[in-house]
Amino acid sequence: MPMDYSGTWNMVSNDNFDGYMVAIGIDFATRKIAGMLKTQKVIEQDGDSFTMKTLSTFRNYCSSFKIGEEFEEVTKGLDNRKCHSMVTWEGDKMVCVQKGEKRNRGWTHWIEGDQLYLELRCGDQVCRQVYKKSA
Repeated sequence: MPMDYSGTWNMVSNDNFDGYMVAIGIDFATRKIAGMLKTQKVIEQDGDSFTMKTLSTFRNYCSSFKIGEEFEEVTKGLDNRKCHSMVTWEGDKMVCVQKGEKRNRGWTHWIEGDQLYLELRCGDQVCRQVYKKSA
């Protein structure tokens, strides 16, 4: 089994988040608020089953899935779209492909040392976030 992602992770950097939010259709006011937030990720892993919570003072988002099983995802609190998502392992990286209204949408998570990396994709926009594991 690949890496253990379980834990609480605090954001340390967030590059091109505004470009990503434009690509997924987030309005200007929400983008300005969201761009100032330092989110926290809480990941619970049981084998290939995951619950991922993204927490902030503005909005929270929770997603539960099993690696290799497609699921309907409603991105409530983000862009409020329905899509069909599938998360797979590529080595120690978790790669999600989201099929729906937006092309080339998804994300990739991986761990290096005590840092969690997240690359968010939509269209031609890529946002790169880095989180540090909480002690």
